[in-house]
Amino acid sequence: MALTISNNGAVQAASYHLGKAQQGSDVSLRRLSSGKKILGPNDDPGTLSVAMKVKASINRLTGAQNNIRNAVGFLEVQDGLLETAGRILMRMSELKGYASQDPLKSDSDVASYNSEFKDLQVQLYQISQMEFNGASLFAQFRSKNDGSGDTDDNTEAVFGADKQDNQYDHTLDIYTSAEGSEGTKVSIHRALLLSALTLKQDQASGKVLIAGLNADGTASAAVKANNSNDHGAWAKADNTNQHPSGYELVVATGKPDTNNVNPDYLTLAVKSSDNALDLTQVSSGVFEKAIENVVFLRAQTGGGMTRLNFALDSITSQETNMRSALGRIEDVDIAAESANLARYSILMQAAAAMAVQANVQNEIALMLLR
Repeated sequence: MALTISNNGAVQAASYHLGKAQQGSDVSLRRLSSGKKILGPNDDPGTLSVAMKVKASINRLTGAQNNIRNAVGFLEVQDGLLETAGRILMRMSELKGYASQDPLKSDSDVASYNSEFKDLQVQLYQISQMEFNGASLFAQFRSKNDGSGDTDDNTEAVFGADKQDNQYDHTLDIYTSAEGSEGTKVSIHRALLLSALTLKQDQASGKVLIAGLNADGTASAAVKANNSNDHGAWAKADNTNQHPSGYELVVATGKPDTNNVNPDYLTLAVKSSDNALDLTQVSSGVFEKAIENVVFLRAQTGGGMTRLNFALDSITSQETNMRSALGRIEDVDIAAESANLARYSILMQAAAAMAVQANVQNEIALMLLR
């Protein structure tokens, strides 16, 4: 091989390998410092695409988890108010006993009980109007049944207990998957408190029924009602979208007026004490039925919380598994990359040493020229 000084191929080769080793060392350092084995689209475009899609799904699952937790909070607040409503009804029942069963009570004592009874009716109505972050906790009107969760302001919500038609009282849809409205959902209820407190007190038989429904679940007879009396009576509805019974709650507050409405119908929640019922107008069975209705609403709320908790467990498990999958896709193998870093470090030192040795050839050429 000829000895030359213009072009030193050995130095060029050593420099090339030194550069490659430096480049590999830099990549290893970046991977180890970031914890990711995919640093850019040039590393692995296909895998990068999969990783980004999985990340997006995880972000949507996190959003769904927040939605579910908010819904659980909504139902917890609702249940707390229903519990309060139940205690108010029990106090009303207690007042009924005090006012009607104790012969030693004076007219003044009965009047004080009656005053508290009227105030409690107003408090029940106020509870029925409460909201959670701007959303009504209790249904006044039926949902539009189009998946939007909006209400139809022309159709009152109907409480039917075990005859309840779930097609009409699923008022909120909580999406529980990464697919949003296209995926799974849990439908929860705004409790029908106002309707549950509107009852039919049969004066002849003494029976107390849910307003709008007979004991066998058939529709009650239509009754007259008008807004001036603000009475919680049920009237025949012509709209084909009404409750299957064919009746709707026209107004949900007020004192019975025998001139205009059936006195058997009454409500225990009123806007003003001026329109409240007296203790003498209500039988003990009314309180029992009202408490039974509130218990049903609490059970309905509890069922919603149970379904949401199941959904939350499922979605949390999905997120955990997807994060594991994402880790396998993009996380760096620390042991393997540390070995690569050590290898490139050795190669860099070896290439640098060989570049020094290659430059010695130029010194030999100079010795010949002296």
